[in-house]
Order: sequence, then structure tokens, then C-alpha cells
Amino acid sequence: MLNALEVVTTVVVGVMVGVEFSVAFVMNRILNALPEDSSQLGHAHGGRMLGAVMPVWYIGSLVLVGIWAVAGWHHHGSGLVVTAGALLVLSVVMSVLLLVPINNRNKTWTPESRPADWKQQLNRWERFHYVRVAVIIAAFALLVVALA
Repeated sequence: MLNALEVVTTVVVGVMVGVEFSVAFVMNRILNALPEDSSQLGHAHGGRMLGAVMPVWYIGSLVLVGIWAVAGWHHHGSGLVVTAGALLVLSVVMSVLLLVPINNRNKTWTPESRPADWKQQLNRWERFHYVRVAVIIAAFALLVVALA
């Protein structure tokens, strides 16, 4: 049973990392290359769509890692799992304190209602997001090593 939990947890976190990596290095570049109104509307739509899904995914991943850490406490790699969990906690804290406030503003903007500094706010979100992606990649790598 522990083996199944380890694999499921690693896959769930890995897919989350893939989505966030894609947002950072593929989707944002595509959206930023669009004309101004289309770019802003695309970012707002993405903020609404992913803003609804990602909190559940982040918390669900953290819960799975926590269960793995408790269930496998006396098994090889438990320290790696706990460290991965701490990194996921950091990613959630970063999200709540740094990224979500910007996203909550962004997802309501339209070309008529966006603030003058909307591009600067999105650039700040992207910088925070790069750091968050690095944190969750590190967590995923630790889970993979613990699984092996």
C-alpha cells in the first residue's frame, strides 16, 4: 500500500510541476507575444481557470506528501519526503502571500478596467512564479529520489 501511495503522490506532484513549468516557460511567453488587449484577456482567463484548480492541487499534493511522510516514517528516504513536504508548504505560503493577491486582481481586469501598471504587476507575478516553480521542482526531485 505504501508503494502505491508513493507512486501516486510522485505522479500527482510531477504533473503539477509540469503544469506550472508550462505556465512559466510556454503559456506566459505565448500570451505575452499577443497584442496588448489579447494578452491581458488571456492572462485574466488563465488566472480565473488555473486560480480555481491549482489551490486544490497544491493542498492535495501537500496532503499526499504528509500521508507518505507519516506512513513511511521508518522507511528509507523519509527525510527526503519531509523536506519535500516543507518545500511544498513554502510554495503554498508563497502562493498565498505573493502570487494570489496579484492573480485575484488580474483575473478581474478587462482592457477597459485594467490599471496602468498591469504589465508590471504581471511581470512581478511571473518573477514570483519562477521561484515557486524552482521550489516545487526541488520538492518533486526529492520525492523521486525518495521513491528510488
